[in-house]
Amino acid sequence: MTRFGFTLMTEQNGPKELVDAAVRAEDAGFDLLVSSDHFSPWLTEQGHAPYAWTVLGAVAQATSRVEMATYITCPTMRYHPAVVAQKAATLQVLADGRFVLGLGSGENLNEHVIGQGWPPVAQRQDMLAEAIEVIRALHTGELVTWRGEHFDVDSARIWDLPEQGVEIGVAVSGREGIERFGPLADHLIAVEPDGDLVSAWDELAGSTIGSGARAIGQIPICWDPSEEAAVQRAHEQFRWFAGGWKVNADLPTPMGFSGASQFVRPEDVAGSIPCGPDLDGIVEAVRPFWEAGFTDVALVQVGGEHQQPFLDEVAPDLLERLRAAAPSS
Repeated sequence: MTRFGFTLMTEQNGPKELVDAAVRAEDAGFDLLVSSDHFSPWLTEQGHAPYAWTVLGAVAQATSRVEMATYITCPTMRYHPAVVAQKAATLQVLADGRFVLGLGSGENLNEHVIGQGWPPVAQRQDMLAEAIEVIRALHTGELVTWRGEHFDVDSARIWDLPEQGVEIGVAVSGREGIERFGPLADHLIAVEPDGDLVSAWDELAGSTIGSGARAIGQIPICWDPSEEAAVQRAHEQFRWFAGGWKVNADLPTPMGFSGASQFVRPEDVAGSIPCGPDLDGIVEAVRPFWEAGFTDVALVQVGGEHQQPFLDEVAPDLLERLRAAAPSS
């Protein structure tokens, strides 16, 4: 059965609004809440970037049923993996087992702020693999001393561990990434509805999507009663989305994203993001994910000020349509 999630997009809402959106999303019937983890918004027009982990701690206490995940946290530069291990364990205790730690190799936009540069992609992936090993070691509850290529840990122990443990999802974009990171993680995270990723995971990761392992995807939508207004808002706040992962991972500032996206037209954005009041159109945009074998799909509603009307007035009907269209098993 496909699970449908809602994205707490820290780039377009303040912390109180995000917690409110989480409560409304649970009430609307979403199965999962995923949170971005940014130091900066993609574009200045988005206007926000609160600390995701503080928000998620509040969300864990304000909700009772809905699952939670980071989408995604980079455990290599801005955060040392030992710190990620501690806060993920604490959040899992607060969430009573509802939390999945989503990890990835990060973006320059968020990681350059500590002043240590931006490593090439091969080094970033080496760092991510080692970071996952450090987190796994600390989540045993044992005293850990680690001397690695990228990280050191000196006599560290996580004192408050959840009984359920903390499952880890990893963001990958191809077969090579799955071959490396699949055996280290519990779940697949990807932003494209690529069935080859699911097949490669089943072959290489040591677990099967749909039988323990999950494939968690994400898709932006821009619901609005006016299609014209939706296209305008999506272009204003999500034109960076057209850049693709290789561009998005390397640009350092919102100003850089503004420059890189200056020639993206509203019709270009509307061609990749469903915009307007057509709920059946949104269902059709989401359909490729479950057809590719994804178990979870999180929606991003573009526009911070439009979260409340979407969640209160639209989401229950949309979820009913999505669940009617998606396979039941």
